[in-house]
Amino acid sequence: MPPPGESRMPRPFTTEDYRTRLDRATAAATAAGLAGLVVAPGPDLVHLTGYRPTAVTERLTALVLTAGREPVLIVPALERPDAERAEGAPAVRLLDWTDGQDPYAAAVPLLDPAGRYGVSDNTWAMHLLGLQSALPGTGWTSLTETLPMLRAVKGPDELERLAAAGGAADAAYRGILEVEFAGRRETDVAADLSALLIKYGHSQVDFTVVGSGPNGANPHHEAGERIIAAGDTVVLDFGGLKDGYGSDTTRTVHVGTDVPDEVRKVHEVVRQAQQTAFEAVRPGVTCQEIDRIARRVITEAGYGEYFIHRTGHGIGITTHEPPYLVEGEQQPLVPGMCFSIEPGVYLPGRFGVRIEDIVTVTEQGGRRFNNTPHELGIVS
Repeated sequence: MPPPGESRMPRPFTTEDYRTRLDRATAAATAAGLAGLVVAPGPDLVHLTGYRPTAVTERLTALVLTAGREPVLIVPALERPDAERAEGAPAVRLLDWTDGQDPYAAAVPLLDPAGRYGVSDNTWAMHLLGLQSALPGTGWTSLTETLPMLRAVKGPDELERLAAAGGAADAAYRGILEVEFAGRRETDVAADLSALLIKYGHSQVDFTVVGSGPNGANPHHEAGERIIAAGDTVVLDFGGLKDGYGSDTTRTVHVGTDVPDEVRKVHEVVRQAQQTAFEAVRPGVTCQEIDRIARRVITEAGYGEYFIHRTGHGIGITTHEPPYLVEGEQQPLVPGMCFSIEPGVYLPGRFGVRIEDIVTVTEQGGRRFNNTPHELGIVS
């Protein structure tokens, strides 16, 4: 058995896995009325091909997907060997161009001069403008605008990775409860959290929020030089990537056993909001309804104005991605979706409380990928 928080290496994604993703993306583009997709380096390209360029530069790299044609990955000639090593490379045709050539000329034959294309959100403006100049009759729209659910529904192997990342984050939380808080800087505890995430298998740490005392009332407080003191309430929000997939969890702790009544009260309100929202997760419920349910609990307790962010965000190969659990998002939940449920209350100048789990949708309801206790943690 592996130590707590660790797991066996996941099965590598296969060429067939990537071919299935490419086919689904192309079909989704057609269903959305698009002529195809143009995908630049970033999370969408990693998802569709497994290719992550070692450096994203001014040289054009783009995956072109159109119905009825094989997928084509345009790459600079000097980077072709790297692209050929990507797990999904056999599922695409590689087309290279050489410095001194017009890279957009390579794309022209692959695109409908009057078509409307979805383009990945992190495409450089110079590349999109270059394509528009070469094909002035084309139209372009962002993938978040037209295909926000492109990566939202995870397959079994992706769910396995997300569960392992959640377990590793849980192990890091259990470890941080043994660390001394009082008399140390927030940055010291943040460094401990980062080391624990790496210890339990993360290859990348994205954030370690340590918000002590009044700093906890800032949901995205960056750990600073404040000295944590006995009597402080501390919000711990941390995560990163393990085996290419994200973790993100939040727990709130108190330094010492003498916990003020209002801290206990607010923490219980947030706990109830998080639990009630989790219990509402099931296929067909809209994203905004989960937000409304969590918000209703906090509002009825008198703290509604202090819940100042959405209830959750999707997670996958990035720690923030669609779907978003927020008012106005009418996307129904679908089995395989993964997202955070993280209500909070933030009392300016005093303290904050947040509880966050990553949850996936199953046919029966919700399944947590974080399973550490929701009770207020006590640290020394």
